[in-house]
Amino acid sequence: MLDLRELYQQVILDHNKSPHNFRELVDANRSAEGYNPLCGDKFSVYLKLEDGRIDDITFQGSGCAISKASASMMTSLLKGQSVEEAEALFGKFHDLVAGDTSPDLEEVGKLAVFAGVKEFPTRIKCATLAWHTLKAALRGKGDHVTTE
Repeated sequence: MLDLRELYQQVILDHNKSPHNFRELVDANRSAEGYNPLCGDKFSVYLKLEDGRIDDITFQGSGCAISKASASMMTSLLKGQSVEEAEALFGKFHDLVAGDTSPDLEEVGKLAVFAGVKEFPTRIKCATLAWHTLKAALRGKGDHVTTE
């Protein structure tokens, strides 16, 4: 189990160091900003929705390794997905890091690297910030999200 935790930690550190889709999306038709005042994480999520699908998704901002890695993996996994699939994955991810029960790790795929976050309640907001910001962007109102 220790080797698996070390692997998970390395994946998170790799995404923090070289995040995927870390840029402004100039032709985005949806966006939102998220802020975690507890640790200062602040991200913008940009979406290009076409016919109910996420044609492209990016993010920008700054934050701890957990929040940046979460945003990086989220954008990689959701590109090409339908809005319904994105919302379902949000629910599974939220259950993984904050729920009373954990989803089957096979259902969350690569996001399983965040399973240990539940053991550190103060880090849950870090892991979920980008995801809550995504939900605001999907609503299309240019909302500002805060974890407080």
